[in-house]
Amino acid sequence: MTTVRLAVDEDTGVAVVTLDRPERLNAIDLEMVRELGEVWRQLRFHDAVRAVVLTGSGGRAFCTGIDRDTVVPQPSSPYMQDDPLLGVGPKANGLWKPVVAAVQGMACGGAFYLLGECEFVVADPTAVFFDPHTAYGMVSAYESVLMAERMPYGEVARMMLMGTAERVSARRAHEVGLVSEVTQEGGALAGAVRCAAVLAGYPPEGVQGTVRALWAAREAARAQAFAQAPHLIALGNLPAGRQAELFAGRRREFRVR
Repeated sequence: MTTVRLAVDEDTGVAVVTLDRPERLNAIDLEMVRELGEVWRQLRFHDAVRAVVLTGSGGRAFCTGIDRDTVVPQPSSPYMQDDPLLGVGPKANGLWKPVVAAVQGMACGGAFYLLGECEFVVADPTAVFFDPHTAYGMVSAYESVLMAERMPYGEVARMMLMGTAERVSARRAHEVGLVSEVTQEGGALAGAVRCAAVLAGYPPEGVQGTVRALWAAREAARAQAFAQAPHLIALGNLPAGRQAELFAGRRREFRVR
């Protein structure tokens, strides 16, 4: 694999999945979509793995969403949209082993497809969270739905609507419940692995059943909200050329709160 690394410690039962495009801030291209799906499906059958940690390489970013250079062919019909990020998460691939995210640096935009399918998030103080969609003339639909399940309405609304003007610090993310633990700098991965090792030490049937129950509590509302997303995106997104203009002229100033 070229964009995703998988390391398995069979002694602890923990696998670490690492997004490995540091030169692109771990942005997701179609190859990473394919490889992530393959990794999640592989882990379904790896009985020695009982818990998983998901992280990004390079230190500057966990993930910055879909790579702006990625071209996603779309059907001509307005009733059909192809969103490759809908298939990048563990739950979308039928993996019910617990997944803990370790975030260092930026996590923004399409990164929320991944964070939204993790059980909880461990971050270090460099972690920042934001969603640039509105700043570039795009509707934040799926990302907003996933984060609305994890944060109070006012907090997720502010993060999604403020676009590139603000970033949510690890401290604030912890205060509002997006992050479950803030470690010392550079300690997110070790902290997430420590939690995952505890989960891996319990009988897997009970752990996986609990993960499935937690997810079931969210599925109905998410399915209804996701059903609205394609129409909202089709109505609200600017043409691709105009989005590119806004991206090229993006503001470099932002506030961290």
